[in-house]
Amino acid sequence: MSEATPQETSGARGPTRWQKALPWLITLACFTYLYFQIERQAARQGQTALGLLVRVFEHVSWSSWLALMIPYSTFFFLIDSLIVWRIVNWFNTRVAYRDILPIRASAYIISILNEQIGKGVMAVYLNRRDGVPGWQVGSSMLFIMFCEFYYLLSWGTLGTCLQWDRVPPVFHDIPFVALGAAVFFVLWLSFFKGRLLPEATTRARHRQILLAFREAQWWQYLMIVAMRSPALLAAVFVYKHAIGLFGVQVGYGEMLGYLPIIFFGAAVPGPFRAVAVAMWPALYPDKAAEMTAFGLVQHNFFIFFNAAIGLLFLRRANRELFA
Repeated sequence: MSEATPQETSGARGPTRWQKALPWLITLACFTYLYFQIERQAARQGQTALGLLVRVFEHVSWSSWLALMIPYSTFFFLIDSLIVWRIVNWFNTRVAYRDILPIRASAYIISILNEQIGKGVMAVYLNRRDGVPGWQVGSSMLFIMFCEFYYLLSWGTLGTCLQWDRVPPVFHDIPFVALGAAVFFVLWLSFFKGRLLPEATTRARHRQILLAFREAQWWQYLMIVAMRSPALLAAVFVYKHAIGLFGVQVGYGEMLGYLPIIFFGAAVPGPFRAVAVAMWPALYPDKAAEMTAFGLVQHNFFIFFNAAIGLLFLRRANRELFA
């Protein structure tokens, strides 16, 4: 491993008890909220919450739903792998696209619990298989996360502006968040190019964990956003038609405004993507049961199907890691 700063080489403290418990507490709060939302809808219709949910599931055409979700999940995997391939080749080492597939796929298994841990697994994989210094691979994973934030925020801003009168008022703050993020991005670039506080921050800029940001040019950030965008546009199409199978009609424009924000919720650590699931009934409280059922199967099928793709590559991944 290449030279690192003392802060990087020192052992990191493990998570405290409350940090371990926090995702489960968030999940419990989300499902409590979902229960009461469904209970209210069921009471208005003279049913029980469980009975209402069963009725929703019975009326879904699951074959049509799978015909949407399986191709979409596969397409997302290919795009996601393309992003990892491009960034690793920019900042770490030359790797063929086909050799990135088992790295990305096997990390999906860990991502069932936490997407960010899945990225850590990719860093370990590249370190062991290709000999890339661990902190440098970690910098590439941070670069991916950084670009994901701007990718979702950009599309969320566009969707909100296009559907300004139809999205909930809380979404109207998104363009201002985007403006602040744009200013931060300019300062961020200036910092890593040595134009902002050049003497006071030299040591921080040259840490191995920040290698990708130090070497990145502005157009590389934009290129990653552009490369990932087909996955979001595909999601808008798939989610729009999938939600219709649950008896709720949403236009393409509304879905474009909602999905990036809901995907932010999906990134919150915790089982069952509870935050993302809870956001759907919050948007459509009169359809709480339908939206809960939709969010639950939509987000969780996606992560479990991707984990199944990981299982297909697991034998090769183990061979490359432990041979």
